Amino acid sequence: MQHWRWLVGIALAILVAAGVSSPLFAQAKPEKITIAYQIIPNGEIIAKALGMHEKALGVEIEWRQFDSGRDVNTAMASGSVDIGLTGSSPAAIGISSGIPYEVIWLYDVIGDNEALVVRKGKGVEKVADLAGKKVAAPFGSTTHYHLLVAFKEFGLDPKKATVLDMQPPDMLAAWTRGDIDAGFVWEPTLIRMLESGGEVLVSSRALAEKGYLTADVAVVRKDFARKYPEVVATYVKTLSDAVKLFREKPQEAARAVAKEFGIPEAEALRQMKTMTFLTAEEHVTPEYLGGGVARALKDAADFLVSQRTIRSAPDLATFQKAVVSRYAEMAVDR
Repeated sequence: MQHWRWLVGIALAILVAAGVSSPLFAQAKPEKITIAYQIIPNGEIIAKALGMHEKALGVEIEWRQFDSGRDVNTAMASGSVDIGLTGSSPAAIGISSGIPYEVIWLYDVIGDNEALVVRKGKGVEKVADLAGKKVAAPFGSTTHYHLLVAFKEFGLDPKKATVLDMQPPDMLAAWTRGDIDAGFVWEPTLIRMLESGGEVLVSSRALAEKGYLTADVAVVRKDFARKYPEVVATYVKTLSDAVKLFREKPQEAARAVAKEFGIPEAEALRQMKTMTFLTAEEHVTPEYLGGGVARALKDAADFLVSQRTIRSAPDLATFQKAVVSRYAEMAVDR
């Protein structure tokens, strides 16, 4: 018996030294993961609706809804959430201000899912016509960034319009009351404003084609990622699986989103098609986590500095360090 125990001890020691995976030495998991999400019909919502993260990770997940990336940044800075969705512009602001998080995933590349909506028949046919008008956007968001870009690209001094800070629910209420003339916002508030007498003046897709790319990105607290790298990699792998489900079975994915949002399946599918979703394999290319995202965040931060929205932006190396491809690379190998 003593001899047998000695052999088992030697065998286990060899396994540990060799780095061989074993349930006896499985990496620790947190008791709970707190995820910040927003009402955006992407892979995260597919995963949430189908319980994909819970199944893959085997831990409790607390889902916390936020209205904008600015609020997610605040929660990240306080350490009250572990992983969260924020727009690329809030992420650029967060990195510039030293929030201790990393960008690990693009939930979606924004296209027609965000747009500047104006009232029909009010004489606003171009951006310059917004002079003297009340325009809403959630400050610090991707749409606020694109609103400032639109002013710059189409020659309107921001001081000539009244720009109001409004979260999407407040914007819709103000639009319905007739308190604002325009708003730059995302789905599903976008479609509701369009259905209430609005029309698109310029979309985020059009501005991206001018070189101002925006996306909804996943950020993770650095200390959480350092402590639970396998958990983060599994989370990313599940997101990639959700994207593949959408590509292979779009109706099934749309059904899950429709149930989560309480909207018709056809409307869920329409909204999902306004964005681009990427698999883990596509994430690790130079265009995205391999370099392109870091440059886009740096460009956004520099632009916001020029608009005096933020005081300063760090160098490109800081953004490159904050955009991490290792978890997507680990997901590819699974």
